[in-house]
Amino acid sequence: MGLLAAAGFVALLWMQGEPGPGAEIPVAAPAGPVATAPNEAGASKAGEKMASDGTDRPDICRDIVFEGVRAVLCVIQPATHAVRLAYRDAAGAPFGSVTRAAKALAEDRQTNGSLALAMNAGMYHADLTPVGLYVEDSVEIAPLTTEEGFGNFFLKPNGVFFIGGDGRAGVMETMAYQAAGIAPAFATQSGPMLVIGGDIHPRFLPDGTSKHIRNGVGVRADGQIVLAITRDPVSLGAFARLFRDAADCPDALFFDGAVSSLAFGDRMEIDSGDPAGPIVAVLEKAVD
Repeated sequence: MGLLAAAGFVALLWMQGEPGPGAEIPVAAPAGPVATAPNEAGASKAGEKMASDGTDRPDICRDIVFEGVRAVLCVIQPATHAVRLAYRDAAGAPFGSVTRAAKALAEDRQTNGSLALAMNAGMYHADLTPVGLYVEDSVEIAPLTTEEGFGNFFLKPNGVFFIGGDGRAGVMETMAYQAAGIAPAFATQSGPMLVIGGDIHPRFLPDGTSKHIRNGVGVRADGQIVLAITRDPVSLGAFARLFRDAADCPDALFFDGAVSSLAFGDRMEIDSGDPAGPIVAVLEKAVD
């Protein structure tokens, strides 16, 4: 999550847990993931700038309403679309936002293929470096962490979304991922897990009072990847059920909340206006 304070980035964490069950509370943590506070109305800025006519929405995406919450579900077939993670531009500097990443990826069609969509894909430190494991083009930029801490990232079990060298995707709990010895082409660690083997994260309340625009990723039993982002604020419990019950994902991982943003091609569909660290991009494969 990200907060741009007057004096620069202030590292805050949000957690669901003590002192009140299901509460997300800010905790000072200089090295932790950056957090974003909701606006005075209780909704993040992500809900304030949204296109809704759907005229340039990719065919892989659809709008749904789940338990009264509007959301966008994008179902990716590995045969027709490639999924990759992006973090830095050609000069080696972090993109810093979904807007900037989407424009750069859309312009580089010769290298990347046609960009279908892009969204934020994990939490980040105040300097925009990824929190936890981050692998891009088989190069590990940040290592896996099993440390304890405060905030959503450390709400165990957390997990890893990865694309293997064979193009197959997965979402795994962190310790299981570590034990599996996977050598991914792309990977991003985040937390908490939303769904684990068909079960909702054990720490979630059915519908907690902390609600934000949220986004995440799940993988279906047949290997299809599902990216989801809500248009309305939602609790972690309800967001987890969306992945399990509406998206049919036995395993799903939370990416972030309040700062969540989505681009269709190079046009922002849901724009928080906040910084971003890792980015997930979906690219249309060339047809022979």
